[in-house]
Formats: sequence, C-alpha cells, structure tokens
Amino acid sequence: MPHTLPHAIARVSAMPVRSHDFESAFAAARHAAQTAVASAAAIETLPEWNLTDLYAAMDAPELAADIAKADVECKAFEDAYKGKLADLVAAPNAGAALAEAVKRYEAVDDLLGRIASYGSLVYAGDTSDPARAKFYGDIQEKLTDSSTHLLFFTLELNRLDDAALEAAMTDPALGHYRPWIEDLRKDKPYQLDDKIEQLFHEKSSPSRSAWSRLFDETISSLRFNVDGQELAIEPTLNLMQDTKEEVRRTAGLALADTFSKNLRLFTLVTNTLAKDKEISDRWRGFPDVASSRHLANRVEKEVVDAMVSSIREAYPRLSHRYYALKARWFGKERLEFWDRNAPLPKVESRDIGWGEAKDTVLTAYGAFSPKMADIARTFFDKSWIDAPVRPGKSPGAFAHPTVPSAHPYVLLNYQGKPRDVMTLAHELGHGVHQVLAARQGALMAPTPLTLAETASVFGEMLTFRKLLDSAENPRARKIMLAQKVEDMINTVVRQTAFYTFERHVHSERRQGELTSEKIGEIWMQVQSESLGPAIHLGAGYETFWTYIPHFIHSPFYVYAYAFGDCLVNSLYAVYEKASDGFAERYLEMLAAGGTKHHAELLAPFGLDARDPAFWQTGLNLIDRMISELESMEG
Repeated sequence: MPHTLPHAIARVSAMPVRSHDFESAFAAARHAAQTAVASAAAIETLPEWNLTDLYAAMDAPELAADIAKADVECKAFEDAYKGKLADLVAAPNAGAALAEAVKRYEAVDDLLGRIASYGSLVYAGDTSDPARAKFYGDIQEKLTDSSTHLLFFTLELNRLDDAALEAAMTDPALGHYRPWIEDLRKDKPYQLDDKIEQLFHEKSSPSRSAWSRLFDETISSLRFNVDGQELAIEPTLNLMQDTKEEVRRTAGLALADTFSKNLRLFTLVTNTLAKDKEISDRWRGFPDVASSRHLANRVEKEVVDAMVSSIREAYPRLSHRYYALKARWFGKERLEFWDRNAPLPKVESRDIGWGEAKDTVLTAYGAFSPKMADIARTFFDKSWIDAPVRPGKSPGAFAHPTVPSAHPYVLLNYQGKPRDVMTLAHELGHGVHQVLAARQGALMAPTPLTLAETASVFGEMLTFRKLLDSAENPRARKIMLAQKVEDMINTVVRQTAFYTFERHVHSERRQGELTSEKIGEIWMQVQSESLGPAIHLGAGYETFWTYIPHFIHSPFYVYAYAFGDCLVNSLYAVYEKASDGFAERYLEMLAAGGTKHHAELLAPFGLDARDPAFWQTGLNLIDRMISELESMEG
C-alpha cells in the first residue's frame, strides 16, 4: 500500500511469520546422515529473549512516558507543518527547511516503532494470554490515534511540484533522503484525499488488524488430537517429520480434522480480508490484485510475471520429477501428503542440541565473512533470540527489525530437528541484514520483501554448502542433496503455487463470497499442478490452506521467497566463480537497506532480474541437483 502509514506502524502490522508450511523447507542435512540417535534430553535449555532493551515491562513507567510523548510529538508535528510544505519548498532555504521536517518525522517514526515493536513482541510470546492480548490491542489503538496526526506529511510531500522538490534536494541535508522521497513519490498515483486516508488509517485497527489478530489467536489456541494427546500446532506439524509413517499419518489426519472443524471461521476471515483488500485496491486504483504488493516490493509486475511463468513451466522437471524419485526410494508409486517431507527411508536421525545448531550456523557464516559471524553471534550473546516452544507462542519463526535505535529480535520454535538449524540460519540472515541496514535510519532501513528474503536464503545456502563440503561419504552427500532439493522446492515451487492460489482467491472473491469448498477446490488445483502425480492429495488436505499466516497478514508476500531463492542461487554462482571481494560487496548490498532498487543492488554482481535467463540460473541449479540424485538412485 502507499506509504500513508508511518513506516514504523506499517512494518510492524505487516510483519510476516515464517510459516511452518515451508515444513521441511528448512531441512538441512547435516545430521540426517549420521547414525547416532539421541534423546530429546540432548537439547539444552533454550534461550528466551530479553526485551528490556526496548522496555522493562508492560507496566514500565518509561513505556507509559513514551506513549504519552509520542502522542504529544505527533500533534506538535502536525501543528508545525500541516498545510505548510508548499510554502517551505518555495522558500530560499527550502532544502534545509524540508530536511529538518523529515528528520523530525523520522525521529517520531522511530519512537512509534519502538513502542509498536515491544507490543508486538510481547504478544508473540504468548498470544493466548488475555493480558498480553489486551496490551497489544491497546498499544495498536493508541499508536493508530497518535499517528493519524502524521498522515498529512507524506501526502503533502507528494503534492509538491516535481521541479521545486528536485531543486530542494540539491541541498545535501535533504538530498540524504532522496531515496526515501523518490520511493514515496512512486505511491503518488495511488494516494487518496487526506480525509479518506485518515479514515482508512483509523479503521485499520478495528478492521484488518483485528481480523489478523483473530487468526493468530485462533491458530495458537487450536489443539490436535494425536493418539489421545492434545497438541498445539507446532508439535503436531513437527510430527510430520517423524521417521515412522504411522506417526506422520496420524499427525496429518489430526491436522486435517481440526482444520475442518474450524473451517467456517477461517473461510470468514479469508473472505473478509480479501474483500477489505479489494475495496482498498479499487479506491486507490490498483489495476491488479497483486499490484499493491509489487509496489511495496519496488519490483515491476513484468519481473514477477517472468519469474512465476519460468517456475510454473519448470514444475515437471523439478517437483514432479523429484517426488517421483522420492516415491521410488520409499518403494511406492505415490506418496501421501503427510509423507511429502518425510525423512528418507533407512536414515536414522537425532535431536540436535542448541549449542551444536549455534556452532553450525556461526561456523558457516564465519567461513564466508568473519564480520557476518560476529553480528550473528551478538544475537546469542545478548539474548536477542527466543527459541523454546511454549503454549500460546506464535508459531513459525521471524526476525523482527524493531527500529534502528534498538536492534532486531528473532523468534523460533526450536525442536532440535535438522530443519530447525536451517530456520536459525534463515532468521539470522534476516537479523544480520537488519543490523547492517540500521545505519540508513528509520525511513530508509526497511527493505522490500524480495531483497529481505535474499539475506535469509543466502544464510541458509552458506550453511548448507558448508555442511555439504564436509559430507563424509556418498550416502551422506545424497541425503544432504535430497533435503536441500526439498528445501528449494518448498521455497521456489511451493511458494509460487501459494502465490497462484492467492491470485485465484482474490480474483474470484471479487465476484462474491467464496465457500469453504470453493477455496478448497482452488487449493487442491494449484497443489496438484505444482506437486505432480507422485503426491496423493487425499481427503483432508483441502483444508491445509487455513493455517498459512502470510495469506492473512501479508497478501502476496509468498513470491518473495521464490524471488530470494532464485536470486541467491545466482549470487552464489557468482561467488563460486570469483570469491575475492564478494563478501564485502554482499555486505554492502545488505547495508544499503531500502536506498536502492534491485537493479542497482545487483549490478555490481553482473545480475539483472529483468533478464529471463536470470531465473533459469536458479532453476537449473535445482535441476542439476536432482540429476545428481538420480545418478545415485541405485
């Protein structure tokens, strides 16, 4: 959506959680090849984050003071500048005067972001706690009310004469903010009158945000009956990785049963939010259901269309081919949906302790760049990670950037599986990116999702390559390659299918409400197309669309994963051919934050996402890995 919301509020309200539906998408392979089996007791006490760098507690006097200060600052800013920007840009010292206004706006944005981040993180720690839920809701309402007084600023900036603003930016003080201002002006065609923007803003908390919160609290409260045990969603999904087929089957059917019992609510949430988006898109004049996401990602529709087309055309030689190979390994013609990400047969696995997971990732990062490893190590040393599974805790994983004046935090649900190691590598990639980009300030540190996922997927790739190089024998290499192929299929193929699913749902919703059956039909259609005939999508799987948080929180977010994975494959190919100076260029790319377009960021590496051949590079890497696995089949 256009940047009518202050950055701090927008980025927190839209913060995605890494869904467990990338299931074994993060399965890395190191320990799958080992024969020793250890008990769950091997996992040490897991770290919990320390949020006192933001605020000491929900009732901390400093928090109450900052909430009051934010309200005062927002109103004072409005009094100082509303209706006056046209005069400022016409003044002799226009550059300096406007720069002062932007700096003041940025400072308020950082303060709002600190408060919003704390509320979001406290709530994520236990969404089932009524006190935390109320706290989070109250924070959202207060910040929405306060930030209403800032709405005018970006709207007025976009109404300024192009020539006058360009002249003002010749002043270095305002020129510093050129990337943000130019980015902002891309939203100009889609912004509305001030009163309508205010209405959209004030209604965001009791409308879209409220429905998203209902989804979160519902998902966290669901229980799944697995052999008489009532489990939350994370432990149940984790059983889909069990070595025993009957355990996987029981977990898969338990998920389907509970999702089916709650289908009416999930269908209502989906219909409501799709309609809400349609109203916003129609008023703003977006031509396509995904146009607002492309704008937010600062990526051209043609680039996304080329990527999606290339990936869909590659389904038969990637996912269809791999799952047929995996079915043969299991001695079957087809795999059931609960076996799609099953560990390979006759492969023993063990729980991976937290210390070992930490060392694995930091060693991989350090081999690429000591600086990168040092930044990642800070997350462990300073308690910026919350790792345990707890009742009510948000499922999945995320790295929350908070604000440049603070630091990021990482949430995991660590259960000692190989995929958890790769999830740690993924989220620390985000974290390193966020630390490096913080120097750009609150307005220019945020990065489009497509580029944000590049850092996380690159972190995974470094970890995987380090482990692959240390494979002790051909069998170990086979297992690692197989699990990495599954990772890539889940990131590239599966997320593209998710994007296709969303396009169908949002397009058909414009003709009227969708029934649960209709949504299930769309889901089964796109899943069948992407997974191929070697996966049997049996009864119950038609409900598995219900728990993907990206569909709710960040419509069309999912293609960013495919974008990031293909981009990383291309980047890594450049790194392998010419590693000298690559790490420095890569870290500089991350440090740029949101100040550069993807074309400008990729140019130093000789890459261009607008070139159709760019996407084939990433897809060909997966193809080659599958070919190597086929050569090992015997």
